[in-house]
Amino acid sequence: MSTPEIPELAFRERPADGTADGLLVLHHGRGADENDLIGLADVLDPERRLHVVTPGGPLRVPGWPGQHWYVVPQVGYPDPDTFRTSYLALGAFHDALWERTGIAPSRTILGGFSMGSVMSHATGLGPGRPVVAGVLGLSGFVPTVEGWQPDLAPRTATRVLNAHGRRDPVIAYEFAERARALVRDGGLDLTALDFDGGHQIAPEHVPAIASWIAETLPPRG
Repeated sequence: MSTPEIPELAFRERPADGTADGLLVLHHGRGADENDLIGLADVLDPERRLHVVTPGGPLRVPGWPGQHWYVVPQVGYPDPDTFRTSYLALGAFHDALWERTGIAPSRTILGGFSMGSVMSHATGLGPGRPVVAGVLGLSGFVPTVEGWQPDLAPRTATRVLNAHGRRDPVIAYEFAERARALVRDGGLDLTALDFDGGHQIAPEHVPAIASWIAETLPPRG
């Protein structure tokens, strides 16, 4: 694959009240944008301890609304070229965010829903990327894509939360099972949350997700 031009990403952010204890980056799903998940900031971090940022995907797809992270020729297998563009753009965005905020990767959770969960797994578990505190995967998967492989050996300090609906008609539950097996086999700490629903963030999971975030990014010192 040729090296694509790296686009700059639009974003929203909600600063912490006072000095931030960490950074929570939430990546939106297919056809949404940087405004989609910013409303979760106060839900998942009600004490406003964290700096929360929601970047927007760089891609527009004809016939689809909103923004995207990659083209989907087959669920679970992103188009390599558009995936690589977003992977590089997100990596650059995260690097600039760490530099601008002064918050380290070790105090960062990368999370997202659906396609945004895929990009969170990719940038949080990918080769050569900094080791983050946590990866929050909501109704997504670890991608299979030419030119990218997860690199778990140096990431045993990274915690992973995987939440998925057993009746998900968009991203089948088997993708959650595969991702969980990969994480467990790699020696990472895994929290798995299931519900008897479809392709959504389950309201009943929100308290557990908020608690997991607080445990993964506890108050400093």
